[in-house]
Amino acid sequence: MTIQRMDNVGIVVDDLEAAVAFFTELGMELEGEAQIEGTVADRMLGLDGVRSAIAMMRTPDGHGKLELTKFHAPAAVTAGPLNPPPNTLGLHRVMFAVDDIDDTIVRLRRHGAELLGEVAQYENVYRLCNLRGPSGIIVALAERIGRAH
Repeated sequence: MTIQRMDNVGIVVDDLEAAVAFFTELGMELEGEAQIEGTVADRMLGLDGVRSAIAMMRTPDGHGKLELTKFHAPAAVTAGPLNPPPNTLGLHRVMFAVDDIDDTIVRLRRHGAELLGEVAQYENVYRLCNLRGPSGIIVALAERIGRAH
């Protein structure tokens, strides 16, 4: 038995509307929204009294998805420092390939994104950077500028 595909990455946010706006500006498409609550959600998450709102975002090619979740109950908790550094253990970064990294940074800054470090060039192949977006999410961007040898 093997997996069929990676379906989505779930990210808990404190402001669902701001997160949807941020990822829409990045170029993702809102696939749908739903209110999640009840016994199935409680059992799957191992929590009691789950009430949440989700927004499913998809990349333009249809292969990548983010499930953005705002918990109304129980309240979301912070696992560590509010804005953990990039070397923190665990899942905390999502990377996207973009056509124009400079334009993307300008557009995302209008949604509160902050550049971590600077735009760096990896050989003559990629320009790369990390931004901190809504709810402290680190979003990495990669612009292909050449070919690997």
